[in-house]
Amino acid sequence: MLSSPPIPLSRVVAHLDTLLQVQGFPDYPRAVNGLQVEAPGPVSHVAVAVDAAEYSIRRAVEVGANLLVVHHGLFWAGSSPLTGRLYRRVAPLLQAKLALYSVHLPLDAHPDLGNCMGLVRALELDPMDRFGSYEGRDIGYLAQTHEPLAAFRDRVRAEVGSPVEVIAGGPDMVRRVAVITGSGAGFVEEALRAGADTLLTGEAAHHTVVDAREMGLNVVLAGHYRTETYGVRAVGAHLEETFGLPWTFLDHPSTL
Repeated sequence: MLSSPPIPLSRVVAHLDTLLQVQGFPDYPRAVNGLQVEAPGPVSHVAVAVDAAEYSIRRAVEVGANLLVVHHGLFWAGSSPLTGRLYRRVAPLLQAKLALYSVHLPLDAHPDLGNCMGLVRALELDPMDRFGSYEGRDIGYLAQTHEPLAAFRDRVRAEVGSPVEVIAGGPDMVRRVAVITGSGAGFVEEALRAGADTLLTGEAAHHTVVDAREMGLNVVLAGHYRTETYGVRAVGAHLEETFGLPWTFLDHPSTL
């Protein structure tokens, strides 16, 4: 089979910017969505990863990628000198002419390629409505199921492939699940207002235990990293389908 010709980086970036609606999408103050590091050549191989960490970048170079798409980009600390850890991340990108594209909340929220919808689909939940508003844009989903909490926990554990913690503050039977990936435990009250009995997210703070028990809500914690692999993998598959670009998922799980 003949491989597809390389695609200009500008064409891939313009496609992703439009598809994911990165322009004007509200995000955390230091998030930078879109192309973070440019490269001079075209794209013939895409790597995708959750984090723009040093090991992910070096692995992308090893697999011969020209473009690395991540969920968590480089610049969370704001303007910083290119020294130390930041230099060790940026230097391989420049040396290997590897472009870096980052997409945070727009990817969590996307109705087709997003992390939240990916988790909803993987668990075969029935989406009902949007949920989890950040500055006027909904990120997650409210979905239906009908199963005991223990069975739901076991299904989530089987899907993400890692231990799952449960704060059993709500009913034994799960019927309405508010799904928001990553660190979405701050949406406990909004989940209750939306009529959910269970919030499915990645990680939580200690006070979430008190809040959930007092408010009568189950919270299922499936891991920040594990709940945010869906989006970048969907982007990789989409770029292959759209442009014929081969892609590689770089899996570097954390313990959270």
